[in-house]
Order: sequence, then structure tokens, then C-alpha cells
Amino acid sequence: MPDSQLKQPFQYKKISLDSVSAEDRKRAQNMTGTVKRIWSYLAQEKGKLSLVILMVLISSAMALLGPFMVGMAIDDFIVTKQASGLGLLLIWLVIIYIAHSVSIFMQNYWMIGIAQNTVFDLRRDLFHQFHELPISYFDKRQHGELMSRITNDIDNVNNTLNQSVIQVFASVITLVGTIAVMLYLSPLLTVVTMSIIPFMFMGIRWITNRTGPLYKLRQRELGDLNGYVEEIVSGQHVVKTFSQEKRVIDEFAVKNKDLQNTAFWSLTLSGFIPKIMNMLNFLSFGLIALVGGILAINGYISVGVIVIFTEYARQFTRPLNELSNQFNVLLSAIAGAERVFNVIDEEPEELDEEKAVDLPTTQGHFIFDNMSFGYEDELILKNIDLEAKPGETIAFVGHTGAGKTTIINLIARFYNYNSGSITLDGIELNTIKRSSLRQHMAFVLQDSFLFEGTVKDNIRYGRLDATDQEVVRAAKDANAHDFIVKLPRGYNTVLDQDGSGISQGQKQLLTIARALLAEPTILVLDEATSNIDTITELKIQEALKRLMHGRTSFVIAHRLNTIQEADHIIMLEHGKIIEQGSHEELLKLKGSYYELNQNQLKELTG
Repeated sequence: MPDSQLKQPFQYKKISLDSVSAEDRKRAQNMTGTVKRIWSYLAQEKGKLSLVILMVLISSAMALLGPFMVGMAIDDFIVTKQASGLGLLLIWLVIIYIAHSVSIFMQNYWMIGIAQNTVFDLRRDLFHQFHELPISYFDKRQHGELMSRITNDIDNVNNTLNQSVIQVFASVITLVGTIAVMLYLSPLLTVVTMSIIPFMFMGIRWITNRTGPLYKLRQRELGDLNGYVEEIVSGQHVVKTFSQEKRVIDEFAVKNKDLQNTAFWSLTLSGFIPKIMNMLNFLSFGLIALVGGILAINGYISVGVIVIFTEYARQFTRPLNELSNQFNVLLSAIAGAERVFNVIDEEPEELDEEKAVDLPTTQGHFIFDNMSFGYEDELILKNIDLEAKPGETIAFVGHTGAGKTTIINLIARFYNYNSGSITLDGIELNTIKRSSLRQHMAFVLQDSFLFEGTVKDNIRYGRLDATDQEVVRAAKDANAHDFIVKLPRGYNTVLDQDGSGISQGQKQLLTIARALLAEPTILVLDEATSNIDTITELKIQEALKRLMHGRTSFVIAHRLNTIQEADHIIMLEHGKIIEQGSHEELLKLKGSYYELNQNQLKELTG
């Protein structure tokens, strides 16, 4: 894209509230409930909170006492021209302002600790919830959008707790204290000062009714943008392979422009609040000077009282100004917190039944008896009957969408079947604890996933208590040892998440080594040799034979030459088993499997 396009000036477009969804117009679906949830985290720091409140009370008292003593100095010393006692009053003023500064420092210090502990707990609970949610939850959502909850949304809450909460509380205390002292000094001037309040609230209400929905919309658009960026960065190879750079840049520009526009209007509208407050503040000063002057001339109040009121008028409008400014920040934080709590409140993966059993050992004997599975009203698998005896290899073939991966997901209990039964060693699969079941399973998938860490750590992920010797032995059995020792630091070479620096085939060999180290009874292979060069494929096939030996194995394959030695091949179509048997038996039937085999032979021979 040309530089001129990238550096175009910002041209905003007006946002009508009619274009904001009904959900966003609600600001927070349950603002009170969300605030209570945040308080439940804060309440764990009651000791520090008490100290913060004490410091706020002290700082507010000092802020009120300072102007009062200045007024006393004017009436008692300046007007009367008496210097005796003025020095002592000045010393007290210095002590008051020092106490005010120290109390503000301490309340900020303790509140930062409270905020960090609260955000720590909130982030911990959200991350823990990610691991409690079923696989289906992640299948339906962008990973980047979920990452935005644990980063941007929680940071929003963090910033608000660090800054806004104290300001709001201090503003309320100062406001109440200021009104009380003003009423004591002159009820009439107090009424004059407070006459601007209705105009303040009218202006603030008009603005916040518009900025509230925009702040929530901005959070949602920020999550969408993060999700899109995460998706495109992860898929850069595909983007470049199909020369889609221009399209994704344009799509990003649209999302970025939407976020920019929403942020522009939310910040612009909220920026009117201090302007309105300043204008009304100046009006208040004028009224105090006018009415106070008349009262002073007639002997109802002193000049010092007018000075005190002028300062208190500033202190009176300043808390209101801070409250109005922080209100939008609080709305944004509440919107972010609500998004976090929405994830925490999601229904976790269905709990194991109370009578669910552990599976100390297993032979790997599976029986599917008239099993059906579907989402809501749509059946994906229908009346599946098959048996996998201990040590057998069962291969699933069929066109995309036939139900191959769904069967694997049911075997691992990522989902629970709707009707019929699946038994493992005679035990109903749904009555076996998931953690116990998966301890006996290992997966080698088409997309080999590596974690950021050393080669040794990635292999050891299959069994964390494995010794270095066992890791090396697993790597040798997986035909991975030879290429590992050629890496810069051998088994201590650090890999990133994408495994850059090693080939796709080498990554697959590492995942096979990981599976070998786990010593599973049940093995799942999902296109484990796809997109691999011929030489590497031979190494992988040899490693897989070692891995599958003596284990009940379920294999998904599109290339039929990789499953010819399977004990049973299951041909699926539209969620039903249409053919099953050995490779030779299915070829003799000259049915769907035979046709699929012939088509692949034609593709190979050209």
C-alpha cells in the first residue's frame, strides 16, 4: 500500500446512537452486579482498604482545614493589622499541607498494592476458567478476542482501581465536608454556590448518556481488532501464499477506522465535561463575589468568609468535575469487567458424575453400540457400531464432514455422546473421569504444536517426571535424535511456539517423541504424515509403527496408502458407517472405498 494511503488524515464520521446495538446501549447489562463482583475481590484486602479510607479522610480534612485557616488569617491578622500569633498560624498551615501531601502519598501507595492484588486474582481466575471451559467454547470464538479479555479488559480495571476509585471516594468525602463547612459559615452563600448544581448534572447526564454506550462499543471493537490481528499474524504463510496482503490490510483498515472513530467520539464528548464544569465554576465565583460583597458591606459576613467561600467553591466544583470525569472511566472499566465476568460465568465443561471412576490401567478395548451424537437438533454421527480390540489399529476415512474428527473427540471425551454407548474395557466412557481417561491417551495431530521452550521440555511435556535419558530414548525411537543433536544447543535449543528453525516434519517427529514418552495405551493419529516430504514421511512412518505397536490406535487419514496395514478401516459418509473391513476386504467390495482408492491412484500416476 502506498505511503500516502497509510498516512491519510483522520476523517471522523458521526455516530448515531441508533447504530449502537441494544446491548451496547445498556452500558453494562448488570452494572450493580458487576460492581459487587469487583468489590468481592477488593474485600479480600479489608485491612489495607481501611488504611486507604483513613488516609482519604485525613487528606480531605486537611484540604478543608487549609482554606479555613487562611480565612482566619485574613480576618484576625490582615484586616485587624495584628501580627501577634500569625507566625504560629503559618506553622500550623505548613503542618496541615505536609499532612495533606503525606496522606495522599500513603493512600496511593496502599491502593496500588490493593489494585495489583485484585487484578492478579482476577487474571488468575479468568485464566483458570479458560481451562475449565469445553473445547466447543474455543471452537466458536476468536482466540485473539479471548486474549483481549485477559489483557486489555483487565488492564482497564487495573487502571481504574489505581486511579479512579480513590479519586471518586475522596471527591465524595470532600464534597460532603465542603457543603457542611459552607452551611456553617453562611447558608445563603451556600445556596448561591449550589445553584449551579442542576445545570452541572443536566450537562453531565446528557454527555454520559452518549459516552457510556460508546465506551462499551470501543471495548468490543478493540477485542474484535485484537482477534483479527492474532488471526492474521498466525496465518501469515497463508496470506502471503495467496497474495492476500492488500485485502487483509484493507480489512484491518476498516476495523481500525471503526475503533478510531468510536474512540474519537467517546473521548471528544467526555472532553466537554471539564469545559462545562469550568464555565459553571467561573459563574459560581462571580455569584459569590457579587452576593458575598453585598453581605460583607452590610456586615453579615467578613471578608475572610468570602475568601474561604471562593476557595471552597473551587473545592466544591473540583470533586464534581473529578466525579464527572471518572464516571466515564468507571463505565469503561465496568464494561471491561463485565466482559471478563461473562467468560468466568460461562458454563464450564460438564463435570464428571459423582460416581465417575478412575482408570488406573486399561487394555484399550472400545465398543461403540448404536452411538449417536449431534449439536442441538442436528445429528453428526448416527447409529455407530464398531469394536476396537486391544492393540488394534482402527482407521477412519471419508470425505470432509463425514464425522471422522468427531469420533476422535468423543473417544477423548471432548464431547459426550447423545445416545447409545461407548465402553472402554466394559466401562461406560461417560462414567470415566476425563483426567483419568486422558492419562492413558496420546495425540499426534496434523498441526504439530510446540510450546516456547527447549526441545527437551517440549518432548518432556508428554511426561513431566521423565529423566533426560528417557527423553533421549524417546527421541531416538521417534527418529528425531539425529536432527536434534545437530541443532545449535542440541536438546537445550530453545524453540518458539511456531518452532521456527526446524521443518514441519521435524516438528512432527518431536510430537511423536512426546507421545512415545507418555507411554499411552490409546493413541490418536490425525493426518500425522500430511504435507511431509517423502524421506521424512518414511522416518515418521517408521516412528509411528514403533509408537502404535501394542497400542489401540485410531487413525484419521486421507491418503489411503498410509492405512493399508490397519486392522479395520471404517468408511464414513454423512455421519454413518457405510463400509468397514481390512484394506483387501474393502477393495473386493468395489464400493465407496474402492472408488476412493482408485481416484487416489489416478492422482498419483497422473
